Amino acid sequence: MSYLKFYPKKLNLWIINFIIMKNNGLTLGVLGGMGPASTAEFLRLLAEKAPADVDQEHPRMIVYSHTITPDRTTFILGKGPDPHNYIREGLETLIGWGADRLAVTCNTAHYFIDKFRDELPVPVIHIIEETIKKSQAVCPEGAWLTATLGTMRTGLYQKHSAYFGYNFKLPSEEMQVEIHDITDQVKAGKQREAGERFRKVVEQLWEIEKLPVVGACTEIPIAYRHTGLPEEMGISCLEALAEGCIRELYRPL
Repeated sequence: MSYLKFYPKKLNLWIINFIIMKNNGLTLGVLGGMGPASTAEFLRLLAEKAPADVDQEHPRMIVYSHTITPDRTTFILGKGPDPHNYIREGLETLIGWGADRLAVTCNTAHYFIDKFRDELPVPVIHIIEETIKKSQAVCPEGAWLTATLGTMRTGLYQKHSAYFGYNFKLPSEEMQVEIHDITDQVKAGKQREAGERFRKVVEQLWEIEKLPVVGACTEIPIAYRHTGLPEEMGISCLEALAEGCIRELYRPL
């Protein structure tokens, strides 16, 4: 910092305040494109929740919208190509580009990530773990789990929630198929129609038990936003992931 001696004292103080950022300097690598709308919503939430007043105080990010990744649920159901290598390649590319932390805006992708997570040299801020922790904080008694068929069939949330000691209630098989179709509508840009359909599903769930609804697919919080239902009764996996990233990117190192 010796170059500061060439500037007036007041200007020196301004330069120092400009250089010292609120964030801890870590770079977040975001593997997105699964799907594009949910990736955009995640970035919006991250900007909204960052404790920043100017551009320079926001976290540094590298976003890789890896849209060519084969559909995760289609493979899990035995109907399509394996996305494993695409997901791993995407994360390794982000690490090669300089990412210090990783986030993936797809829940079902974590079925594959869990198989090699410990082999990565960079920590993954895990959307499922973050969503379970947020669910515990919002409603310790439990919550309804709504997700893609891939996430439901693999038991991803059930396995991780067992570790945290949290209880999810599951919709009927018929409702799960309907919920999965709703996520496809969001991917197709039909968000209002998806919201109308999802409202009917949620109201049916609340006839059984009035618990918060966890959007455990990154398209579901977008659909929930168009239901007109109380905001506090929806738990967003995207919001949980954004909050986990903010915590990690602004904590003291």
